[in-house]
Amino acid sequence: MLDRPVADTRPPAERRPVTPAMPAAPPIEPEGLNLAALLGALRRRRGVLIACLLLFPVVALVAAKTLTPRYTAATTVMFEPTEYAARELQSILRDESTTDAVLASQVEIIRSLSVARRLVRRFGLAEREEFAWWLQDRASAEGWAWRAQARVAEGLAQLSPMVGEMLAPSPPPEIPPGELAEIQAAEAVLDRLAVQVVRNSRVLQIRFTSEDPQLAAAVANLAAELYLADQLDAKFDAVRRANDWLDQRVAALRREVSRNEAEIAELRATSGLTRGVNAGLQTEQISRITQDLIEARNTLAGAEARLGTVRAGGAAGGAGGADLTALGSANLVAQRAARDEAQREVNRLSATLGSGHPDVRAASGRLGAAERAVAAETSRVVQALDAEARAARARVASLEASLAEQQDRLNRTQGAEIRINALERETEAARSLLRAVLERSQTTVSQTAIEKPDARILSPATVPGVPSFPKPLLFVAAATALGVVSGLLLVWFLEQADSTLRSGDEVRGALGLPCLALVPRLRRGFLGRHSVEDYVARKPLSPFAEAMRALRAALWLGSDPPKVVLVSAARPGEGKTTTAIAMARSAAMNGERVLLIDCDIRQPSVGRLFRTEGAPGITDLLLGQAGYEQILRRDHLTALDWIPAGAAEIHSLGLFMSEAMAALLERVRRDYDLVVLDAPPALAMADARVVARLADATLLCVKWRDTPRSVVRNSLALLEDAKARLVGVALTQVDARAHRRSGYADSEVYHPRYSGYFRE
Repeated sequence: MLDRPVADTRPPAERRPVTPAMPAAPPIEPEGLNLAALLGALRRRRGVLIACLLLFPVVALVAAKTLTPRYTAATTVMFEPTEYAARELQSILRDESTTDAVLASQVEIIRSLSVARRLVRRFGLAEREEFAWWLQDRASAEGWAWRAQARVAEGLAQLSPMVGEMLAPSPPPEIPPGELAEIQAAEAVLDRLAVQVVRNSRVLQIRFTSEDPQLAAAVANLAAELYLADQLDAKFDAVRRANDWLDQRVAALRREVSRNEAEIAELRATSGLTRGVNAGLQTEQISRITQDLIEARNTLAGAEARLGTVRAGGAAGGAGGADLTALGSANLVAQRAARDEAQREVNRLSATLGSGHPDVRAASGRLGAAERAVAAETSRVVQALDAEARAARARVASLEASLAEQQDRLNRTQGAEIRINALERETEAARSLLRAVLERSQTTVSQTAIEKPDARILSPATVPGVPSFPKPLLFVAAATALGVVSGLLLVWFLEQADSTLRSGDEVRGALGLPCLALVPRLRRGFLGRHSVEDYVARKPLSPFAEAMRALRAALWLGSDPPKVVLVSAARPGEGKTTTAIAMARSAAMNGERVLLIDCDIRQPSVGRLFRTEGAPGITDLLLGQAGYEQILRRDHLTALDWIPAGAAEIHSLGLFMSEAMAALLERVRRDYDLVVLDAPPALAMADARVVARLADATLLCVKWRDTPRSVVRNSLALLEDAKARLVGVALTQVDARAHRRSGYADSEVYHPRYSGYFRE
């Protein structure tokens, strides 16, 4: 048989010292997201992106075809406030300018609940399922689904009333009362009624959407008509209120004019003033009286002065003739002259004749008579002057009383005239205001006849022929955009969620170890009747065989090429045994002396693949139950020597830690150029860590796009703790086609341009 034991006829080689284990290099930080990485991710996940691009538009198109079509009709209204002749109406009816706030107010007026309720009443929308939710619920309650659920609930209620009550469908809703139904239908109408202002204009567009195209056009037109009618009614109401206010103002002004005129007449009557007569005449009279009073006072002063003079002269016994003439008494002057002459006569006679002479006594008699005549005349003159003084004094008193009376009358007349003048001014102002208000009242009355609304319909709504909803093209376009976004997000999520290793760059970035080879997965069409482990020998020029040579070259090109190489993995199914056999056979085909040892005692695979299950192996040798020549076998395809695992041994860890294992490795180092140890997964058994410490190098096999990075890192940590020399990672079972489309740098080797170097 080809796999029979063979004798070792090769000369022993020099023992190679065990290379100390080297810790793995620190992980390399991955490059940030760039355009190349993004394009690469899209290339790798383009199936997801294409599926989203196809699925979303198809679903949108199906949904658009199944939805109930709705039609939208639009009426265009121009808002143009009119000018008003009366300023009162301007202040009542309109603002100074058309601002955005004014247009927004017009929008809310059209979309008011009162307008919606009138639309509901006009078209009977409370009886349409489209606007009455209770009718929709009752229609659904009459459907087959509701009836089926009711039957199921009735059947279960016989078994369990509680379950039947829980599963029973909701009863049909009650119809709301008339006003409440109208309000709720009006709210549904407002949801379908849209009013918007055309940008940079005063044009309002009223749109209504309904399942009935004719109803949509009719409601849009009626909403515009109601808006215009409400505007006109508001103006008429404002005009009526303005007229009422003006009428009240006219009545008040008329009452005020009448009251002022009555008060003026009363003042004229009480003050004695007549129209056209003022206080000037009274002032002139007072002036004349004052002048007469002055003259009377002067006369009185003269009379009193003359009276005093006469009295003083009489008391003094005489006065000059000039004084008496000035007093106006000629008799008194003559008598005083006669008296003076008689006195001189007496004095002359007395001086010559003596006092006793008869002539002297006769002269004295004449003197006495003259003095009595002077006294009598003086008394008469004094009485006359006294009467004159009393008359002058009486005139002065009379004039003073008259002056006081005239002044008092003048004062009363002036107060009345001032009040009358004020009342006349107020009355005239009231008359002017009354005339103005009457004029404005006539203007407002005429305004009612020519009133028009502040808006007009530019274009009425027509019955739409094409539904506004749904729009299949728009749905498909939006769904396509959504599909692109969703596809990109899904690609990003899958890339972020994918914690596996997909390229050599990711191996170096995530683990800090070199990727020694990308081992392609062999499809069944390539294998034919061959097995995977035989493919490297059957097809030595295939990409798979080249990957094995690349793996061997990477081990040999190191600074200290190892002789004993341990091949392990993080978990089962990574392809470590296939990789170990293929690499060993490839090295043997290159002329090297190669030995393959199956160290996976619990689940040996080398013997099964070489069809020698149950043959003695390394455990038998370490237990001393078989010799080295008895367990050594030769490959039937190549010059490879191999040793099976042997009998299953639960204490295999102790065997690998024994001196016998160390002695075996010393011997094979001398005899072979390359010793490949197929170890169990590092996370499964401690055997891999012990054997890894004995080996010169450890190669970790990682399944491409399958093994999570956390699992790989955990296995690497265990091997590093065992002081194993980790030389690199081999990505196994790589899908060449998928990897070629991935955009990674190391996918270049699978490009068709390199097909001339390989032979399948």
